[in-house]
Parts: sequence; structure tokens; C-alpha cells
Amino acid sequence: MLKVQSDLMTNRIQGRGMKFIGAHVSASGGVDQAPLRAREIGANAFALFTKNQRQWVAKPLEEATIRAFKANCHMLGFKSEHILPHDSYLINLGAPEADKLAKSREAFIDEMQRCQQLGLTLLNFHPGSHLKQVSESECLATIAESINLAHQAVPEVVAVIENTAGQGTNLGWRFEHLAEIIQQVEDKSRVGVCLDTCHTFTAGYDLRTVEACEATFSEFDSVVGMHYLRAMHINDSKAKFASRVDRHHSLGQGEIGWSCFEFIAKDARFDGIPLILETIDPDIWAQEIQTLRDLHAQSVDSVAS
Repeated sequence: MLKVQSDLMTNRIQGRGMKFIGAHVSASGGVDQAPLRAREIGANAFALFTKNQRQWVAKPLEEATIRAFKANCHMLGFKSEHILPHDSYLINLGAPEADKLAKSREAFIDEMQRCQQLGLTLLNFHPGSHLKQVSESECLATIAESINLAHQAVPEVVAVIENTAGQGTNLGWRFEHLAEIIQQVEDKSRVGVCLDTCHTFTAGYDLRTVEACEATFSEFDSVVGMHYLRAMHINDSKAKFASRVDRHHSLGQGEIGWSCFEFIAKDARFDGIPLILETIDPDIWAQEIQTLRDLHAQSVDSVAS
């Protein structure tokens, strides 16, 4: 366990003192355009879909596009550990029906292969749903086995489980769900968590004050382990606390408020990992990123003085 924790912390240690902030940008026109769009908003991290997120199958990535993507990332200084591709919304790695599970696993492996082709090391995904056909524990075990199969098929890429708001029969909204999946993953150096602040809040973990943030992240550390935190989605919430409803909002304009985002910007535990906006107004992403940077700079100046 100590070796796993050490390996998982390596990238974060290398990025200590730095915040890697960006947004989920469009890959329209080719994935090679995504890093260009990220730089336009002042990002030093970004997320993207490597294929249409609402389709099962996509044509293979072309060699020219792969080369252009890598060249643009290199030119603009984007490293793989700060790029967070997201898989298709159709995939359910805990599907109780054999045909749908097989289709989901095949699609997930394809997503991992696309990441590997692009030189990316993270793949963010929603864990899965039991659809009221199996127990939570059975579904969580199926999700873990899906990750193990993907690891066997594709080397190097890390499966990054995104916590959910708990809508419908989606699992992953309790920290215990995430811990139960991770416990059953064979290669723990290749599994991590992306905490979405909106999902966390509406799942019932308060983030509205500094004290609430301390309590929530302490609970995450106790149940899952902060060393497994590989990324975050930074979103306010239109929905009420503990509503189990997933409705994102712009920073400071929702039910969470600015205290949470200031806390994350200033706390060194969130250094070195991609902090990705999925807020609702792309026109103010640059402003939101700059505000988070300014808050981080305040903490750096405070320590320096």
C-alpha cells in the first residue's frame, strides 16, 4: 500500500505549488484542436472527448491527427497528467445485462486505446448503474472487474472514477462506493478518483463553508484516500444540497458559493492535478480560470511573506 501511495503521489509532488486549471473544451474539427482552445482561455490543463460522447462507435483516430495533437500539446506545454479525457456517456461498466455489459466494456477499452494513441495517461468515467436489477455490491464488483479487464487490454492508462450526484440508479455518489471499487481493482497504481464539486455537494457532502470543506475532504481522505485523487471537476450547483440532482452552475452563482472554490485554489492538497471547469457559460471560462489563479496566488504570497 505504501508503494502505491508513493507512486500515485509522484506527479502531485512534481507539481507542488502549481495549480493546473482548465475546462472541458470542444474537440470539434479534430482532437488536435482541443489544446489550442484550452490555451485561448488561459488554461494549463484541459478535458476533452476523444470521440463523440453520445455514440458507441467512432472512426479510428488518424495518424496525422494524433501527430498534430501531440505536437500542439508539446508546443503549448500541456503534459499528459494534466489532460483529462472523458469517456462516452453511453458506457455502463456495471450493467446488469450481459450484452450491454460486453458492449460497454468493449467501448471502454476502445476509449483507453484512443488515450494511449494520443499519449494520454488518464481516462475519466462515470462508474455505472445497477438499474434496480442487481444489488449495489454486485454492481460495484462488476465495475471493478470491468476496470481490471481494461487494464489487462491496455497498458499505462489510469482509470479515473468520477463521483456522481446519485441520480437514478447511478453508483459512485458515496465515498464508500468509490472505496469499494478501488479495493477490488488489482493494479491500484492505475486507478484514481475525479471529484466533481457539484456532484459531491448534491450527493450530500457539504462544501458551502471552509469548515464544511475541511470535513468533507477529511472524510474523503479517511474513506478513500487523498492519494487516489487524480483530478477534479470544479462546478457550482443549481440544485440544492443533498438533492441527488446533477445541474452545474457557474462558479459562485449556485448553491455552493465561492468559499469552496477559494478553499481548493488555496489548499496545497489540490496542487499538481487537473482542475477542470464544466460550468455552464464558456464565455466566462477565462474569467473563472483567472479568478482561481488569483486566489491561488494570494495563498502563495501569504506563505512567502
